Amino acid sequence: MSDSVKINRGLKGVYFERSGVSDIDGSAGKLWYRGYSIDDLAQHASFEEVCHLLIFGELPNAAELAEFDARLKAARSLPQPAFDMMAAMKDGHPMVVLRTVVSALPALETVRTDVTEEGFVEAGIRLTAQVPMIVAAHHAIRQGRAPVDPDPALGHAANWLWMLRGEKPSDNATRLADMDFVLHAEHGANASAFAARVTVGTEADLYGAITTALATLAGPAHGGAAEDVMKMVEEIGSADRAADYVAAKRKAREPVTGFGHRVYRAEDPRARHMRAAVERLSAEQGHSEWFDILQAVVKAMQPYARHGLNVNVDFYAGVGYQLHGIPRDLYVPIFAIGRMPGWIIQCLEQLRNNILIRPLTLYNGPEPREFVPLEKR
Repeated sequence: MSDSVKINRGLKGVYFERSGVSDIDGSAGKLWYRGYSIDDLAQHASFEEVCHLLIFGELPNAAELAEFDARLKAARSLPQPAFDMMAAMKDGHPMVVLRTVVSALPALETVRTDVTEEGFVEAGIRLTAQVPMIVAAHHAIRQGRAPVDPDPALGHAANWLWMLRGEKPSDNATRLADMDFVLHAEHGANASAFAARVTVGTEADLYGAITTALATLAGPAHGGAAEDVMKMVEEIGSADRAADYVAAKRKAREPVTGFGHRVYRAEDPRARHMRAAVERLSAEQGHSEWFDILQAVVKAMQPYARHGLNVNVDFYAGVGYQLHGIPRDLYVPIFAIGRMPGWIIQCLEQLRNNILIRPLTLYNGPEPREFVPLEKR
């Protein structure tokens, strides 16, 4: 039997379900959310609009957007025991704290945990509002500050920066954060989305599925690229050293962080939008040296583009976060803030045609053998 079975390690190239959410053309470097190009969404849509598009299937009109925005803002609250938990875990990694608090929320407040579409949507909207609150509150607590209350006058991205830093962000800073969330909102059956689907397949509630997704995202092979890029920028130090850095990496057959993607052979279509936004904010803040280093690395890597080694979205994200003054251990939690609507709709799709996800492993252990009693071994 083993000779006739093809093993697709990592499930690479395996289609396990149909989805009407994101369409990815890895060869051409194209991405669509529900038929809309990521280029149009990144340039013209807010994160709130994209959330509505992903969860409900259509871009909202003005009235629908106002209603959805009101639901998000109404959910900007956390029970006091959640803050107590964060205080008890103040020295913990932000992803560990986020995962733990999310898993505890159903036990700390009266929320819907029924496994229905309506229950998933209600819990999903609530979690979309609460996840940035948890990240910002824990960061304040570990710095010895009181958490900043949300500002109902601010949109999702601006409010996130307000809660994190306690000061109103500039228009460019808000736009960069908003675009970052849009670009990370959904990306098909990536590791965390697939893990969430597996959890929903067992008929678990949305809180369990999002906890699974958060635990999966925390792995550096999935969510850690932006942090590694910023480490690379500091290691290079200046743009004139980028070519030598790349040459040394290639000679040692070591990867250059931020290049290549599991599904894209061409440039990640999200990267160009993050590049433009980071360039604007760099100019505004007078910190163009980091952006210049990235561009020098891109130039040095051009000969390898034909091998599929092009920049991905996280190549520029790290510098964007650094410009915001955000600590590196918050980079992955920011990814989680943006990915919330994608996880929610992936869970909803799984729920609508639910089946227990149970792949097979091909046994290659010992042949059948007789049991030997303990006294004779």
